[in-house]
Amino acid sequence: MKDFKGRTAVITGAASGFGLEASRIAARRGMNVVMADVMAEPLAQAAAEIEALGAAVLPFRVDVSKAAEVEALGAAAKARFGAPHIVFNNAGISCGGLIWEHSLKDWEWTVGVNLMGVAHGVRVFTPMMLEAAASDPGYQGHVINTASMAGMVNMPNMGAYNVTKHAVVSISETLYQDLSLVTEQVHAHVLCPYFVPTGIARSDRARPAELQDAGATLTPSQRAAKLLGEKAVSSGRVSAADVAQFVFDAIEANRFYVFSHPNAKALLPIQARLDDIVALRNPSDPFKDRPELRQLLKDALKG
Repeated sequence: MKDFKGRTAVITGAASGFGLEASRIAARRGMNVVMADVMAEPLAQAAAEIEALGAAVLPFRVDVSKAAEVEALGAAAKARFGAPHIVFNNAGISCGGLIWEHSLKDWEWTVGVNLMGVAHGVRVFTPMMLEAAASDPGYQGHVINTASMAGMVNMPNMGAYNVTKHAVVSISETLYQDLSLVTEQVHAHVLCPYFVPTGIARSDRARPAELQDAGATLTPSQRAAKLLGEKAVSSGRVSAADVAQFVFDAIEANRFYVFSHPNAKALLPIQARLDDIVALRNPSDPFKDRPELRQLLKDALKG
């Protein structure tokens, strides 16, 4: 896609972070913007900002983990603007700690938002886009799913997050292959950001009451994940605006994999993991080249 003017973008997690920055770019390029988020007040403020840029905006409060709410989002978007040209399944949360210490509600929340939120977006919007493509030879559509570099490697103390982000990479790669069987007009992409200053380290502010573990105290591993995660995210040198621009660059170039940090592949043991799988070796130490980080985490787990 080269021409964005007059076309429509649907963006989840649009009240902050990558979603808000993508909304800003879409507005500046003359697109209609459907902005979806679970947090009503920040969404209203973000939508007002995007409208002030001159875009036609449809704000829609949605919990992407709930199928009916994403279906309602799809119906509202189609009724207002027709089939979208960009669908950015971006909403996500973080959850850390030793994998056996995740509660049932931790799993339900993380899988619901990070995995099922993307699955619902693909399920609801892809048929809509394929229908538009079938009726218009000039139609071009792009589905972008936000995963993470945690979808490429399995770092310790972040099990549920790793699981869901690997699943998003799998959904996206499968979507890419499936689309190639039926159309040349609708395309898939996966965004795998590394540490970027966003609000994801404060995900608990959007956690539904029914999925909170009332009265539970954080374990040392969960405290460590929260504190180290906040530090890592806040120290990121690539901005959310940069990442949103990378997404639009990938749409223009029809490039599937979107990485936020060019050197992330060297910093993370991606190649080592692939080599371990091919050689049937046990998983390599992800901290082999930075043992001080392993010791830092081990010390944190002791409280």
